[in-house]
Amino acid sequence: MASFSSLSDHDLLSYLKDGEVGAFKEIFDRYDRLLFIYAYKKLRDKEDAKDVVQDIFTSLWNNRETIIIKNALQVYLYTSVRNKALNLFRDRQINHKYLETLQDFINGSSDSTDHKVREQDIKTLIDNEIARLPAKMREVFELRRNAHMSNKEIAEQLSISEHTVATHIKRALKTLRIRLGLVTYLIFLLYY
Repeated sequence: MASFSSLSDHDLLSYLKDGEVGAFKEIFDRYDRLLFIYAYKKLRDKEDAKDVVQDIFTSLWNNRETIIIKNALQVYLYTSVRNKALNLFRDRQINHKYLETLQDFINGSSDSTDHKVREQDIKTLIDNEIARLPAKMREVFELRRNAHMSNKEIAEQLSISEHTVATHIKRALKTLRIRLGLVTYLIFLLYY
């Protein structure tokens, strides 16, 4: 057949299914520019619009033997462009969310690591100062801090009065406050 330009879309589709390159060329010539304009209105990007239209025509040619078009060819092509545009938007959103999540992870990871290092440094400083307390004061203080024992329980265990326990704890806190400085001491009170 010499001229496909006078054929209807339905007839062109029949020839396309038979592998007629001329029929494909006629479909391309009829709809390429219109589909590009439609895609550009949806995407607002010339390159993306060109890519979408090219994908539609490539798919049309590659699937020509098995393609089933229930409505008009024009409806099929416009619907295909719309669906490709929506898929492109979805993929961009997924990529954007993935990149944001990755960036948050990277930022959080470094913040978390930095926080852990500082926390460990402060803990080491506090533990060193506690180790420097007088032996009995340190023992009372550590029973209170580590074993979470009450003054009465500590007094019974060490065979000393509750008043002596309270005095040791008060003096230990005062000593630590002086040695550690106010900021570190406040952090100590928050964590211990």
